[in-house]
Amino acid sequence: MTMSGDVCVVTGACGFLGEKLVRLLLEEEKLSEIRLLDRKIKSELIQSLDDCKGETKVSVLEGDIRDRELLRRACKGAALVFHTASLIDVTGAVEYSELYGVNVKGTQLLLETCIQENVASFIYTSSIEVAGPNPHGDPVINGNEDTPYSSCLKFSYSKTKYEAEQICLQASGELLRNGGHLATCALRPMFIYGPGCRFTLDHLRNGIRNGNVLIRTSRRNAKVNPVYVGNAALAHLQAGRALKDSQKRAVMGGNFYYISDDTPPVSYSDFNYAVLSPLGFRIKERPILPFSLLYLLSYLMELLHVVLRPFLKFTPPLNRQLLTMLNTPFSFSYQKAHRDFGYSPRYNWEEACKCTSDWLASVLPTERQQMNLK
Repeated sequence: MTMSGDVCVVTGACGFLGEKLVRLLLEEEKLSEIRLLDRKIKSELIQSLDDCKGETKVSVLEGDIRDRELLRRACKGAALVFHTASLIDVTGAVEYSELYGVNVKGTQLLLETCIQENVASFIYTSSIEVAGPNPHGDPVINGNEDTPYSSCLKFSYSKTKYEAEQICLQASGELLRNGGHLATCALRPMFIYGPGCRFTLDHLRNGIRNGNVLIRTSRRNAKVNPVYVGNAALAHLQAGRALKDSQKRAVMGGNFYYISDDTPPVSYSDFNYAVLSPLGFRIKERPILPFSLLYLLSYLMELLHVVLRPFLKFTPPLNRQLLTMLNTPFSFSYQKAHRDFGYSPRYNWEEACKCTSDWLASVLPTERQQMNLK
């Protein structure tokens, strides 16, 4: 099935994943219109789409995901919404009220608008962090959607993403004003990497500051399976196509799917080394401090954060949940996505790693220059 002739909405269209999804939709589908919604639209992105948009109308809607009128204009006449927009915060820098407003309230308002405007399909971009790991660091190795796991989410980002995911899945089957029914599903990508990933860019910058040496924050055996951004975008496209098929729609509605690819399971630190070593970066063989001591320091920094909050904006560089996530084996299979809507990765590890390293190499001179100016 294709989405030929449909009107699609992509929220977070200028984000890391959203931008790749927009380009993929324009390259592989003959949509009548694609609507890009983001709080700040990048003019350079719009200009770069000229070479692949063909006959598809590209419309731009700039504003807040909590603006009902903006959402109404975005959804009117649309067949499918890809909701990739969210506030990402792994350090506790963003206030809970803002995370809740965008991630939860924004999703709820968007779903309500879809029902009012007869949007038939809704795909929510969730996160591996809604699954865990839990504070005990209980591992999961090659798990799936049915793997039992005692999750206990304490970090604001994880909690708001999970709540938004549940709102999305529970909305599946809701009656539309035209008598049809809404179908929703959620995709849970692993850590997404590739050209444009700000987290990988941060590791590049830290490596430059440390004299081309990467600090190890993950134990070697804490293996995860990151997913390349091109494959994550492809999974969204394939899910959108499948929701056009009545039989697949009945199977997918109200379900979540882990999205990974064939990137070899590796710790976060060793992954960073894999994409940065071609640029001449080395990595410390051992963490700078034992895990137990780092955990204690994280706890003390979190306490300091609470004490100073009324007087000073202080964001700890490390917290217990982030430390646990970096040091817990946590990997999942994409087989259910393959079975239910035909997802198969397009880019293998060698291609994905090279594309990521080539991008990092292209920005390295500028990053070095900016470091020297400081």
